[in-house]
This record gives sequence, C-alpha cells and structure tokens, in this order.
Amino acid sequence: MHTQELVIETTGWTPADADLLVSMLDILGFEGILEEENCIKAYIVAEISEREKIIAELRTELHGKKLAYSWNSIEDKNWNSIWESNFQPVTIAGQCHIRASFHPANHTVPYEIIIDPKMAFGTGHHETTSMMVRLILENDFPGKSVLDMGCGTGVLAILAKMKGAGEVVAVDNDEWAAENARSNVKLNNASDIRVYLGGASLLENMSFDIIFANINRNILLNDMSAYAGALQENGKILLSGFHVEDLPVLEGKAGTLNLKRKHVITENQWMAALFEKTRS
Repeated sequence: MHTQELVIETTGWTPADADLLVSMLDILGFEGILEEENCIKAYIVAEISEREKIIAELRTELHGKKLAYSWNSIEDKNWNSIWESNFQPVTIAGQCHIRASFHPANHTVPYEIIIDPKMAFGTGHHETTSMMVRLILENDFPGKSVLDMGCGTGVLAILAKMKGAGEVVAVDNDEWAAENARSNVKLNNASDIRVYLGGASLLENMSFDIIFANINRNILLNDMSAYAGALQENGKILLSGFHVEDLPVLEGKAGTLNLKRKHVITENQWMAALFEKTRS
C-alpha cells in the first residue's frame, strides 16, 4: 500500500460543508488533512482499488453533494508528526484547557487535559468537541456512570472523570483512536477509564447515567436505539456531530425512544443537544 492524496475542490462551499467533509475524512481514517484556499487535501495509506469506495462513502455522508476531486499516489511521509507540530492549546469556556504534553501547563483553569493527538478526532478545536465540553462543564457528574461513544482522543471521557464521574467507559470503532484514547487516559491519571474497540453492539447489557455521542448524523440515527437502551431512566444523552438543520430528524428519532430534548447550543451551524430519558 502507498500513501494516497485526495484533493477535493471546495470553491463555493460553505464553512459548514467544509467542516463536515473534514470530519468525514477523519472518520474514514485519513492521517493528515490540510485545508487550503479552495481545496482540502487529505492523506491515507490505502490501495488504489479502495479509492472509489472512499468517494462513495463521502458522497453518502454529504447527502449526495457533487464532489470535484483527484487522487495522487505520493511518497510516504509522517503526516501525524506534521499534524502534531501544528496542534495548539485551546481553552473552552474559560474552564477547560486542552494541550499536548509538549505545551506548558496552565494552572489558571479548573480542568486541564493533556492530549497527545495521534490523528484521533477530539482535540477541542472543532466546534462539535468544544460544544460537548461546554455541555459537560454545565452538568454534574459525581458518582455518575458515563459512556463516551466514538471517543476519539478520549477527551470527553477524561473530562467526565475529572468532574467526579464514577464508572467511565469509552468506545471507538477505530483501532488507532482506541489506542490513542488509552494513552491519553494514562497521561491524565485516569487509567480506570475502560476503553474498548468496537461499536454500538458492545452496549448490550450495559447501563449508564450519562452518554456522550459526538459522531455524525447518520451514525447517531442508526445507533440511537442502542444508546437509549443503555441509558437509565432520567439519564442524559449529549449528542453532537450534526448541523442545525439535522435537529428535527434527530429529535424525531429521539422521541420514539422516550428521549426528550432539554437543551441545545450552536456554533457555526454545528449543534450539540442534551436529551433526557423519560418514563415510557
């Protein structure tokens, strides 16, 4: 296999469309994503035969949006090192500071999380992660059992543990992300967080007070019944990874599962929502 460069033209795209594309590329396993004027370049180690399958998946997630793209096979590079070198610390809501181990500590905030990013999604820079952090900061966690679905770097699970959560489970279907989450929970002295490789099928016979799912619209719709089944009565589920216009269909699905919307926040057309499980 060789490194494949995918170049997608973004002339005339909205910032929300470009953000969604970046999120999808990350989920599909691209190891480096560079946003340039009028195009996005992304890199993945794959066979040439896999190219069209990747494009088909992108079109599905982008609701059939027309893509002008090209592929190139290029010399292998350490894209992760290049990406890490551009990673800057971020402070969210003045309370949670997220940095890499090579950045200086910040002792002025209640919560400081060390994330050594290995291309896993969730450094706090994207609006969806930032909004999920804000929702976590607004809620109480002492003694609560927590599930972080699609955990990426593990940043949300780590913050829940810092806020006093009891049992915390993190799940991701990407092996690289799961390993990165395991490394990050150790960095933050939260090694009692259990990290699993897998998807919603793992939730059978599990039960939680609070569930996080910062993924994307289609996966949320597909797996919401599994989340609801693992959520205790009066439990809370925090969702993000979708756009403002996706809320009605997500809320409709949630309603069939006795999940009632309690609160939403938005940022640059992205949305995060908190639902509560009611008595059937």
